[in-house]
Amino acid sequence: MKEFKYVVQDELGLHARPAGLLVKEAAKYKSAVTLDSGVKKADAKRIMAVMSMGVKKGVEVTVTIEGEDEDVAFEAIQKFFQENL
Repeated sequence: MKEFKYVVQDELGLHARPAGLLVKEAAKYKSAVTLDSGVKKADAKRIMAVMSMGVKKGVEVTVTIEGEDEDVAFEAIQKFFQENL
């Protein structure tokens, strides 16, 4: 299991466009990818679950990746957060 924390920088938070891109990125991997905002948790492969978290700018999320390809997924998803959120 690997995890990292990230504070959302996007002015609109984790809204529809980046949520959709995140789901596409997470779906590339066999590992389970979970987001935890401290209030809600969501499977990062499910668009409605991610959007229902209501993550706003300045909120710290913990991203947990667990599975057979977690090392590759960790690198890619961490890079995604830095470039898109």
